[in-house]
Amino acid sequence: MIILGIDPGIAIVGYGILEHAGNKFRVIDYGAITTPAGQKLSDRLRDIYESVNILIERHHPDQFAIEELFFNTNVKTAISVAHGRGVAILAATVQGLPVFEYTPLQVKQSVTGYGRADKAQVQRMVKTLLGLPEVPKPDDVADALAIAICHGNTSRMLNFDV
Repeated sequence: MIILGIDPGIAIVGYGILEHAGNKFRVIDYGAITTPAGQKLSDRLRDIYESVNILIERHHPDQFAIEELFFNTNVKTAISVAHGRGVAILAATVQGLPVFEYTPLQVKQSVTGYGRADKAQVQRMVKTLLGLPEVPKPDDVADALAIAICHGNTSRMLNFDV
């Protein structure tokens, strides 16, 4: 099963594409989709949508996993991130991918075994679990890989592998 994991955002959208077989993961691709701060929101959303479509067309994932929106104190930021999240989900849905959503607590629990793990612990575990030479940067990329790992672990337990 090939999983496309997305850490949603508006300025930076992290992505991680993993192959999951049994209890093993193989890294296919990872990185970040970035949009400039001065760009109109509609143009940024188009760029995210098109970039996610390109990733799907290039790697043919079987399933799409994305982090649920964690609402902090900045409402304006949360709304922008929600827009970016929405167009990423739209791209997956238009291409016929099943979409799975995970809370930050579920991702941390799955990757580290502790739902209240800090960001650095999650990043170190992503590096270790995937055999990467260093922690992926920016943080959004490591988060996207963690979301893909979470989905792989969850799909195995719930038996919804493709």
